Amino acid sequence: MSQARASKDGDRPGSLGAERRRQLRQQRRNERLKNLWRIAVLGGTAGALGWFLLREGWVLRSPMQVEISGTRLVHRDQVIREGHLRFPLQLLSVKPQQLSAELAAALPVERVQVSRLMLPPRLRIQLVDREAVAQAQRRTGKGSELGYVDRLGNWMTNRQQRGRTAGPTPQLRVTGWQERLRAPLALVLAKRDQVGSSLQEVRFEPSGSLWLRTAALGEVHLGPPDERLPRRLEVLQHLSSRLPQRMQGLKVQSIDLSDPEQPELGLPGKPRPLTPQAAAASRD
Repeated sequence: MSQARASKDGDRPGSLGAERRRQLRQQRRNERLKNLWRIAVLGGTAGALGWFLLREGWVLRSPMQVEISGTRLVHRDQVIREGHLRFPLQLLSVKPQQLSAELAAALPVERVQVSRLMLPPRLRIQLVDREAVAQAQRRTGKGSELGYVDRLGNWMTNRQQRGRTAGPTPQLRVTGWQERLRAPLALVLAKRDQVGSSLQEVRFEPSGSLWLRTAALGEVHLGPPDERLPRRLEVLQHLSSRLPQRMQGLKVQSIDLSDPEQPELGLPGKPRPLTPQAAAASRD
């Protein structure tokens, strides 16, 4: 019996250690549950706050929260109308690329950049003006279409031109506009103040052959819009300053500069080479 009591007393320290370990495990389990609960509460609070900010904080409530920069021609009201913006407007519902494309198609601008700014909530729209420099005509599958071109030779619709503030209508006319001929057209437009007299018309034949009409020289045939076009424009500038007085009394129908080194006057009957003096001037 004394042996049994001794055995029981010997087991007591082990029993106490097991109980202690069980209590520690329970404490750790409770601590993990508390931490998970804190995370859940914080996550829920952050989510609710985020939802509130998205719903109420990042909202455009007034047109004054739409910032327009870089343009002299387009007003804020035009941007809002053509962009179909309605207030109040969820800022994150605005798709910058889609809005940029809509504005570029409707307004007289070369480039549109749209940015969403969060603090404070606003929409920033940067525009680069696109001004019409000439009235234009082109052939389409539905017939003849009228519009405008900008300084780079890009086609502008009547809608885009109406989107600009009031201003004088360009007097220069481009006839036979073609997409593939934008580069030579842009060169002619860039040189239009250097041809020596007022440029009145730029005309492309279906083949691409280029004609100009100036106030001093009338019809001028520049030929194909190839790498010699800059040289032909130089010759035209020289002739504009020297030729008008020599043409008095002549019924000149046109001037042919397709060969810039040998210009020809288009007279009734056969073409007539220019005088040696005028031809020499074209080679200066």
